[in-house]
Amino acid sequence: MLEAASPLKTLSAAEFAVLGLEQFAYIKAVTLPDGKNAIGVFAADGRPLAGAPDIETAQALVRQNELEPALVH
Repeated sequence: MLEAASPLKTLSAAEFAVLGLEQFAYIKAVTLPDGKNAIGVFAADGRPLAGAPDIETAQALVRQNELEPALVH
């Protein structure tokens, strides 16, 4: 019996890059050019959106923009 291909396995690289773009923002620790640490907020396609001094502020910022925060380690 042949199995149907998973929709995710048939996505092009460009389609995969925008998957979740309107639903999620990723939050991860970053080091700024001046050497200080901050929390970066990124779109699902990796585009930087904002910076925050701590995770709580970053999560609030994401939710204010009607997105769901996802932590990246």
